[in-house]
Amino acid sequence: MRVLHRFAVLLSGLALMSPIPAQAAGDLLVAPTRVVLDGARGTEVILNNIGDETATYRISLELRRMTPDGGLDDIVPEGANDTEKSALGMISYAPRRVVLPPNQPQSIRIGIRPPAGLPDGEYRAHMLFRAIPDAKPVVANPADAAQGVSISLTPIYGVTIPIIVRKGSLKATAAISDVRLETIEGGPGLSLHIARNGTRSTYGRIRILGGDGKAIYETRGIAVYPEVQGRRVSLPLPPEVAPLVRGALTVQYLEEPEAGGGMIAETRTVIR
Repeated sequence: MRVLHRFAVLLSGLALMSPIPAQAAGDLLVAPTRVVLDGARGTEVILNNIGDETATYRISLELRRMTPDGGLDDIVPEGANDTEKSALGMISYAPRRVVLPPNQPQSIRIGIRPPAGLPDGEYRAHMLFRAIPDAKPVVANPADAAQGVSISLTPIYGVTIPIIVRKGSLKATAAISDVRLETIEGGPGLSLHIARNGTRSTYGRIRILGGDGKAIYETRGIAVYPEVQGRRVSLPLPPEVAPLVRGALTVQYLEEPEAGGGMIAETRTVIR
């Protein structure tokens, strides 16, 4: 059994200019949560064990492909296309296994080795940091003999972050449409469609403004990757926000503040 917590990501090249965002799963803290490399220079990701016991983590690269509903499907290497295979082949990292005492940071060095003649484009793999549970001896329980076999499941926690390599002068535009209220995860929510056009992904935050122009809701980490021309975004709304999402609204798709905060797309709509 494994539990994977997927996290939104941040341009690593800005790490020295602004606070580095971090995300946690289990007792593992990872920062930054997005890496974008657009040159020969590499970077690093910092791991930190925020638990009370020493933990071991294995680092690996995986392929994931975005779906029109915003999900990320796992892709086995045998099913990878040329772009995905190129991403796996050019991204290097070390170490691949770390043992972290409590509150002990560890850097993972990430570099790229683009092959000669690599076409311009965006290449992406997802780096997985997976906890390795300690081996525990099996203790015989006399009651098991009478009741049958007892099975204990140990959750294995992991964090994944995208590692993006960009080559060439890449551009992308986006448009927002089909904004509507719907039930999401059993509660009130707002969904919308983001169409993407161009040679790279878009990434940023969704902000909703009321009729008076004041922000009533914002969420971060919304990506549209190049393998899809668009995706649906479903946003669960807090109970105190849901009544405000009515009437004339402005929905904005903005770059993250660390990337300049520029407008990617905007639409005006009326929710009845």
